[in-house]
Amino acid sequence: MAYSAGFTPYQVAAGDFNNDTLLDIVVTNSDNNTVSVLLGYGNGSFANRVEYSTGTNPIFVVVADFNNDTYLDIVVTNYLDNTISVLLGYSDGSFAMQTTYLTGDRPAGLAVGDFNNDTRQDIVVSNSGNNTIGVLLGYGNGSFASQKSYSTGTYPLALAVSDFNNDTRPDIVVTNFNGNTVSILLRYDRGAMKNEVTFTSSAGAHLACVAVSDFNGDSLLDIIVANYGSNNLGVSLGYGNGTFENEMILSTGLESHPYSIAINDFNKDGQVDIAVVNRGTKSLSTFLGKGNGTFESQTNYSASFNFAPLAVGVGDFNSDGQSEIVVAYDDADNLDVFVIYDTGDFSHRTTYSTDSWPVWMAFGDFNNDAQLDFVVSTRYYDNVIVYLGYSNGSFANPMTYLVGNEPYYVAVGDFNNDSLLDIVVANVGNNSISVLLGYGNGSFATQKTFSAGFEPYCVAIGDFNNDSRLDIVVANLDSSNSISVLLGYGNGSFASQENYSTGSRSWSVAVGDFNNDSRLDIVVANFDSDFISLLVGYGNGSFARQVKYATGTTPTCVVVGDVNSDSRLDIVVTNRDDNTVSVLLGYGNGSFASQTIYSTGNMPLKVAVGDLNNDTRPDIVTINYRDNNVSVLLGYGNGVFANQMTYPIGTTPNSVALGDLNNDGRLDIVSPNFYGRSVSVLLGYIKQAFVKQTTLITGNRSRPMSFASGYFNNDNQLDIVVVNSGTNTMGIFLGYGNGSFASQTVFPTGSTPVSIAVGDFNNDTILDIVVANSGNHTVGVFLGYGNGSFSSQKMFTTGFASLPRMVAVGDFNNDTLLDIIVANYGTNNVGILLGYGNGSFAGVKVFSTDYGSRPFLVSVDDFNNDGKLDFAVANKGDDNLKIFLQTC
Repeated sequence: MAYSAGFTPYQVAAGDFNNDTLLDIVVTNSDNNTVSVLLGYGNGSFANRVEYSTGTNPIFVVVADFNNDTYLDIVVTNYLDNTISVLLGYSDGSFAMQTTYLTGDRPAGLAVGDFNNDTRQDIVVSNSGNNTIGVLLGYGNGSFASQKSYSTGTYPLALAVSDFNNDTRPDIVVTNFNGNTVSILLRYDRGAMKNEVTFTSSAGAHLACVAVSDFNGDSLLDIIVANYGSNNLGVSLGYGNGTFENEMILSTGLESHPYSIAINDFNKDGQVDIAVVNRGTKSLSTFLGKGNGTFESQTNYSASFNFAPLAVGVGDFNSDGQSEIVVAYDDADNLDVFVIYDTGDFSHRTTYSTDSWPVWMAFGDFNNDAQLDFVVSTRYYDNVIVYLGYSNGSFANPMTYLVGNEPYYVAVGDFNNDSLLDIVVANVGNNSISVLLGYGNGSFATQKTFSAGFEPYCVAIGDFNNDSRLDIVVANLDSSNSISVLLGYGNGSFASQENYSTGSRSWSVAVGDFNNDSRLDIVVANFDSDFISLLVGYGNGSFARQVKYATGTTPTCVVVGDVNSDSRLDIVVTNRDDNTVSVLLGYGNGSFASQTIYSTGNMPLKVAVGDLNNDTRPDIVTINYRDNNVSVLLGYGNGVFANQMTYPIGTTPNSVALGDLNNDGRLDIVSPNFYGRSVSVLLGYIKQAFVKQTTLITGNRSRPMSFASGYFNNDNQLDIVVVNSGTNTMGIFLGYGNGSFASQTVFPTGSTPVSIAVGDFNNDTILDIVVANSGNHTVGVFLGYGNGSFSSQKMFTTGFASLPRMVAVGDFNNDTLLDIIVANYGTNNVGILLGYGNGSFAGVKVFSTDYGSRPFLVSVDDFNNDGKLDFAVANKGDDNLKIFLQTC
């Protein structure tokens, strides 16, 4: 599902802007100097965007309540005009016009915290252009004091705020992009910071992002940075006194260029995990935490992004208790929502030797022990092999039974009405079918043979004349172009065949009621005709003439199932020479829609349909003869399927069947391997991965730059807000709580909004939004109304030529009022605008990050546990991260 934002959306933040307990979204639109607000419906979908003006080139955004009105406000860094914009939120999810505050040069990163213990949110900004961070103390009314600057390394970028030295005071950590260092500023007084503590990364690291959390469970805050230049993440465990261990490196891959980080417990094991988007490989990676400060190897969710990702965020947008991931891209006008999904895992393979050439198989419980068994036909040995199953997914030694010449397809059913499963097999070499009656103990009687057509290749069963006795249909491979129907007497014997015309070389046959008349119909795959034949049943054992539906080239196997959950049978066909599978959705009246084609591996011979990942939606699995693997295509439940995932199987797999072999409630995959002279079993396991569910369109040339999440309309459904730098808007996507969102609601911002944050800036318990408007050097505050709409932005300057790049919120002066902090890329400082608690803010107070530092990220927290908010600044100019500890 796609949602429009503004032009060049850069970063997104989420919050509940309209107090409906549902998360909304704000996005910075860096190229049109706005933020877009999208109110969430609580089901994962959002309303149309509403745009708010910001400063020039807004990039980063943070959401917080800056005026203590309980409504979230927005702060945004305006990269090109050296300001942050604060937009105070109203209860309905709309925002006031921006108020701008001066920052340092080129503000980038942004974070929020209470740096002066006045219970009011303050803001810290990384000023990437003059190597400073700026702290703007909030007055608790939505306004902020002028920024106070603190020096950092070169080109500070990402910021985070936490207490690193356990003095209950928030400290600041910042990455210095060009200085390859991390700076930590410990707070020592009300709103003031000690001189930076700098941690150096490897040369050329180019720190792009910083985040804080407790990765090793010692209740002390740790730091993680994205090292864009050296293609890794750096984790530094904290000692609780504002100092840290040497950096531990987590590789993100060759030329990956990690850029943005989000922290959450993605697998619900109680340990902190990491998500990172990589610009170089256009991918999303996760590192699952072990709880001791170390991490599992990364899981990379395919380099399938069309654009380089800019920002990543998390939130529970579909109310399932599991966090989802939101990604914004460079030069794209949309956001993508990725849900955690059980994709299933079939990498555990067990192989059983057959000492023959197995071609087809079927499942059944042949000895009535409630465990699945299976039977395999072997082409050159003229027999079938029965494997009796144990409850752990393994099997007893095989038993062999003689059948006709060159047996191929095999099926199971109760042909003599004794409630015991029997076997039928098509014998290509002597134009017959063999029936083996079961004794119910896993053994079978000697075959009974019945004449079929020429070269009977495939067999299927069903009650075609409604006499409660199973009948048989056979696909004949020779030039007679026919199928044969043998009506059953219910005692294990059958009437003579009746033939029906089909296409050229009938290769596969399946049965189902396609027109909902309670009479079984037949569908046939015609190998040389590139179509399937549908024969409607009259219920008396006879059938109408064929109706043809186009497929791909050389259809080889056909199966039926309801793949779009409409209670009507659909058809799935493998196309051997196209390396595809075709899905034909049924209308329930015996007719079908045109095929939809999906890619598979090389030479897909057979196909099966079943729920492989326990999401109640049918999936497709094919065996790929020349690739020696299977393809799994997960279904969305609406007739649409994901791209294939492949798993090795065996040498020249020839058929496939699905069943729960080890009683774990999950389907497993079994395939005979013809030239491998074996049978392979792939047991199914849980595997959680992030799958793209929703695309949020932010608008033509919107260029979303930053986003956040929150409950903007108070419906307890998480919403997303994104800033669209290209259209100078903020877009809000209201969530429906199921992972989908309403269309974007757009609010004008300042020029080139680049960052966004949420908070309650006017103490009305409603989320407001703040956007950094880089183009006009302001932050814009949108006061939320609690219904997903916001007041027009109120702009606050971040300083002449400050180019705020990131905005965050926090109570920097401990007045219980949210303040705004921006990273001023253009003036090399961080600016803090102290909030007055009514949605307005004092002038910006600047903290230098050093000349040429180019701060672009800011993060806020109490890094030294002194109860005061500190902030960290990432500097692009000198590749370091600086932490500013508050001192009062």
